Formats: sequence, C-alpha cells, structure tokens
Amino acid sequence: MLSITDISVRIAGRLLIDHSSVQIVPGARVGFVGRNGVGKSTLFHAIRGDLPTESGSITLPPRWRIGSLAQEAPDGPESLINVVLKADFERDALLSEAETAHDPHRIAEIQTRLVDIDAHSAPARAAAILSGLGFSTSDQARPCAEFSGGWRMRVALAATLFSAPDLLLLDEPTNYLDLEGTLWLENHLANYPRTVIVISHDRDLLDTSVDQILHLDRGRLTLYKGTYSSFEEQRAARELLDAKHAKRQADERKRLQDFVDRFKAKASKARQAQSRVKMLERMKPITALVTQDVHEISFPAPEKLLSPPIIAVDDVSVGYEPGKPVLNRVTLRVDTDDRIALLGSNGNGKSTLVKLLAGKLAPFSGRITKADKLSVGYFAQHQVDELNLDGSPYDHIRKLMSEAPESKVRGRVGAIGFSGKAGDTLVRSLSGGEKARLLLGLATFYGPNMIILDEPTNHLDIDSRAALAEAINEFPGAIIMVSHDRYLIEACADRLWVVANQTVTAYDGDLDEYRRMILSANDGRQASRERVKEPAKQERVRNEKRTSPRQRIAQAEAEIERINGIIAKIDTALALPDIFTRDPKQAAQLTTARAGAESALQRAEEEWLEASAELDEAAN
Repeated sequence: MLSITDISVRIAGRLLIDHSSVQIVPGARVGFVGRNGVGKSTLFHAIRGDLPTESGSITLPPRWRIGSLAQEAPDGPESLINVVLKADFERDALLSEAETAHDPHRIAEIQTRLVDIDAHSAPARAAAILSGLGFSTSDQARPCAEFSGGWRMRVALAATLFSAPDLLLLDEPTNYLDLEGTLWLENHLANYPRTVIVISHDRDLLDTSVDQILHLDRGRLTLYKGTYSSFEEQRAARELLDAKHAKRQADERKRLQDFVDRFKAKASKARQAQSRVKMLERMKPITALVTQDVHEISFPAPEKLLSPPIIAVDDVSVGYEPGKPVLNRVTLRVDTDDRIALLGSNGNGKSTLVKLLAGKLAPFSGRITKADKLSVGYFAQHQVDELNLDGSPYDHIRKLMSEAPESKVRGRVGAIGFSGKAGDTLVRSLSGGEKARLLLGLATFYGPNMIILDEPTNHLDIDSRAALAEAINEFPGAIIMVSHDRYLIEACADRLWVVANQTVTAYDGDLDEYRRMILSANDGRQASRERVKEPAKQERVRNEKRTSPRQRIAQAEAEIERINGIIAKIDTALALPDIFTRDPKQAAQLTTARAGAESALQRAEEEWLEASAELDEAAN
C-alpha cells in the first residue's frame, strides 16, 4: 500500500500540499487531477524520494519498484527494442551473467529465475508495446539516435511500461502520442496488473483506464472511487453540501456575534456573552467552494462568411522533396462551417496536409482552388519557439495593434486570457497552458475564415480543454483539428478524415468504431471492417519488408546463436547427477525453460529460412 500521511510539501516558499493524507491500495489504477501548477508533479517527486516533505511521511512496501517516465529521452546507437529490453534490469543482469557463468548450480539458478520472470517472451512483449506506441517492426531495429525527441520520448514510455513496476507513475504520458497511441495506452493502463497513478487532463483516458480519482485542490488530497465522470458528480454534490454547511455556520456565527456585541457591556449578561465568545473560538470554519474561474477561450468571427467550398483539392501530391511525395493523389473539399478531425498515426502526413491547406506547402502536382479572400489561422505547438521569451502577452498584441490606443490593446490582451498584471508577465515565465492560450490568441487574431489546430490541447487542463471545445463550437467558420484528445474530437468534429498510406480518405464510422479498429490492429487480428483502403495488417507486413533480407538473416543468425548458447547451459545444469532428486522443482523449471528455448529456436530458424528464400528470389 502507498501510504501518504499528513504530508506538507513546499517549493520556493510556496505551500503546495498542506497536511494531507491518502491511502492507495495495491492494484489501484488512479487518475491524478487538479489545476495546472497546484503540485501534482511535485507529489510524484516526493513519492520517488527526490523531494523531501516538510512534515509527515510517505511509505511503500519494502520491495516495491517505482517506475516513471525519464526526464530525458534515450539516445545513442542502440536499437529501440534493445533500449526497451534493458529497462528490465533483473533480466538484463541475469542474461549477462548467464553468458559467463560456469558453475552448474549457478547456471540452474539463473535459468530458473529467467523462467520465473518469463524472460524468453520479453522480446515479443517489448515489440508489442513499441508497436502499440506507433513503431513498425523495421523502426524497432533502428538506432535510437535516428529518431526525433518526441519519438524518443515514446521509447522512454515503452521502456517504463515494459519494466512493469509495482508502482507506475505517469505524468501526462499522452503529450507525446497521437490519437492511435493514446487509444492503445488507454487499453494498456486499463489492464495494468499493478498500481498505477497517472496525471492526465484527458477525460477519455480518465474514464476508460482508471478506477479512482485523486484530486489535489487548495493543498488537500482527496481520493474518490470511480472514473472522472463519477468524480465530477461526487465533487459537485460534496461542494454543494459544503456550501450549505458554510452558510449555516456563517448564520450561526453572525447570531453569536450579535449577542456578544449586544450584551458584552451588561453585567447581567456578561457570563452568557463570554460563553458565546468561547463558542465562536471553538467553531472550526467550514471552507466553502472557492470558485476558480477558467478564462474562456473565444475566436474572433470572420468579417464575412465565404461561399462553399472554401478549399477544393483535386488530385494533389505534396511533400518536402521533389519526387518523394508524403501525400499522393489527394482529392477533398472544405466547406464554410466544417468541423473536421484528422486521424492517423504520426508520420503518416497529418501535419503535411494541414500545412498544404494553410498555404505553407506548395503542391508538386494537382490543383488547389481557394475562395477569394480566404484567411487561415494556423496553430501548432512548435510555434512556441517563435514567441519572444523576453516579451509579454501585451508586447505581442501591441505589435499587431501598433496604432491602437492603450485601452483597446489592454482589452484585447484581456480577451485572450491575460487580464491586469498577467498581460505584463514575460513569456519565459508563462506555463505551458498560458503559452498555448497566447498562441491561440495570436493565430486567430484577425478573425480567419478557417482555423487549423495542430495538437491544441497539450498543456491545457481539463477545464481549459472544455473552454476550447466551446470556442470551437461557437466559431462560425471552418475548423480542422489534429488532436489526441478524444473528448475534443467527439465534442466538436462532424467529419473524420484518415491520413494513411500516402492519401486522405473519409471515415464514415465514429470514434468508438475507430478505437476498436486500432486496438484490433495492434492485437494482430485482421481488421476486416476497416474503412481505410489498405488494412493495418497489410501495412504492418509492408513495414516489415522494409528491413532487407540480409539484415533479417543476420538478426536471425544472431538469435539462433544466442538461443543455442542458452540451451547448452540448461543442458549442463540438467546433466548434474542429483538435480532431479535434490531439487525436483528446479529440474522441472529447467525442463520447461528448455522447451521454451526450443520453441524460440524454431521461430528464429523459420525467420532465417524465410529471409533466405526472399534473398534467393531477389538474386534470381
């Protein structure tokens, strides 16, 4: 059990957690929620022992392993699959020792323990996790250093999940994922066999994957049973009750104070007045709900609504290198009030498509027709790098309103969520959510006819995401969005496009159907009801073939050599004259281990034969 007892945690003089306690039982799946900046990540630091508590204690069972996402992305020449496999430190150490061990008894102990921890199935388990997070078979054999920072953070997440710690701490894990990876992660966490606490602002993840909600508010930790939707209902009822109690207490305090004020000077009533003073002193104040208003998000309406279609794309190919299109033969149209969500794994061309529609990429071939005077507002997270860190929100807006009076500039700064002193805060001091708000305000400043939103919810808390959904629904122009947030898509989108296999196709199902299709593909089953032209299984086969037959032969030969070495050592241990009488249980486990190694050897030999046949066929 994770026991948090009367802890207080202070950072830079600010009290974030104030004498709070909570008990989390083994096997619980807990969603950790609260406004940005209240101290959720700080509590994770305290649980890991990286940050001392000011008072109280945090205790865990003595043998529990804690796992959390690394702060830095892995790098270097090792393949993705090896980076993930090495996250299981015990398995890695045992395999290393197995290569040098000579004592038969120690060999038997090592092989028995490898059987206990299911070490021989580890490569398959690691590959399944990497596949679920968007890495093809060929990707998994590539060096980690070849991938961008965001993809390497996915590798770090895969390694953390593969290590299967007793207490899994995840801080906004979906920030690095696309919708497909998020759907897989939701399913994985829902079936995680140990204790998990996940900080997330994703409503669907919190409704799908957890069975308890831990809420941090005004320094207090409160644990609720159920999903996020259940938590919202319970909290609303609790706050209503607290408000009633607070009002009742305020009325009682006023009555007692009126009596004291009225009779404290009268000798005949002095004793009663003093008694009521003591009652007031003993009366512990009830904290009523303190409303933390969320700044609303609004998009300026375009001056004029254009006649549809506002964009028509006909047989277009587009990419970054001539002759190497990312998208090919794309035909589509966008109408005045469309709400379109783009689906498809990262790397398939969603960002390429939105850059094409935003006019930031010219097509290689085909025709794009745009409505006259079409204006487009484009938001993408990478634009944070374009903000002036030493400027304030006011400075950024003033550049766009150089001739406007001060009052109008301040009013516009307040309209995008930076009223009063907040408007003069340097960008470098803003939170991730505040920077996102500023970018949204700048991208839509002139009232565009169409707004393109590329992952707009990163760093926004749950309430701000709801405000964004409301702004999208109220905007009279067209919206195209790329998001891993299912709630936002379901609340706003009325059309779904799948970007895959170098093209864009309309998807006529809903997100529940799409989720089932993605999970089915990740499980390796034939997705017979897919609406995308090329089934996921065919795509997986196509990815596998990107690894050359020579590479596959070399990998298979190395695997065959490794497994033969394991079998030889197991045989050495089984050859001990007294193994079956001295320790029959260990002998049985070694026999099982040998059978498992034989199966693995057979699979490796089949892979070698298949790759060799492909090489011969190519040579002929």
